Amino acid sequence: MKLYGFNNLTKSLSFNIYDVCYAKTEREQRDYIKYIDEQYNSDRLTKILYHVAEMIGAHVLHVAKQDYDPQGASVTFLVAEGPMKPFPGGDTVVAHMDKSHITVHTYPEYHPDNAIATFRADIDVATCGEITPLSTLDYLIGSFDSDIITMDYRVRGFTRDLSGLKLFIDHNITSIQDYIDGDTLNRYDAIDINMYQANLFHTKMMVKEVDLQDYLFNTDVYELPPQVRLKITSNLRREMIEIFSGMNVY
Repeated sequence: MKLYGFNNLTKSLSFNIYDVCYAKTEREQRDYIKYIDEQYNSDRLTKILYHVAEMIGAHVLHVAKQDYDPQGASVTFLVAEGPMKPFPGGDTVVAHMDKSHITVHTYPEYHPDNAIATFRADIDVATCGEITPLSTLDYLIGSFDSDIITMDYRVRGFTRDLSGLKLFIDHNITSIQDYIDGDTLNRYDAIDINMYQANLFHTKMMVKEVDLQDYLFNTDVYELPPQVRLKITSNLRREMIEIFSGMNVY
């Protein structure tokens, strides 16, 4: 596709994951939060975002990262589509106008009256020009323990071809699911809400199977009586359904 001037379409991907866990006592809940903080500290998140930048062909210009007290972390990348080049005056400048960013924020959470602890990570990838973040979805899903995933993708603005015709999107897409591996999709129930005229695409996914052992923190499933296992599994599934639907279940 030959354009007149610069491709100034903006492509934004908002990727949110939730991981739930059963931590019975208040101490276990605190230990879970500590474990999450260690697993997803700013150093590891920075490595994930570096790989995301590499996958979309972006050049990292600046990195800001922060671990929070008592919990949580944030990392922000400023990226560009092309490499940086030296300026004749001696300073370094970007050789083009498009700038973009990649960010991640984490939100570990629990309530002392509830044995379910929840971890959330929000990742936003905003790009200009030919860069598109959709190719990173399988990697992002695999980088986190994702029980519930929500994704929003939007293409904004317009560019022009050589004849002056406006182009409001420069790639084919019917659903975000088109860019997710089939084996991954088979593990989830998924729904779409797409507004094609606005180039706005939304997909929500919830894991189908709950293997209780994977959700117990410092507890062996065989230490629990069958009725307790059933109750915990029910509570975990209820937590997932509430997050997935955005509604409390009574």
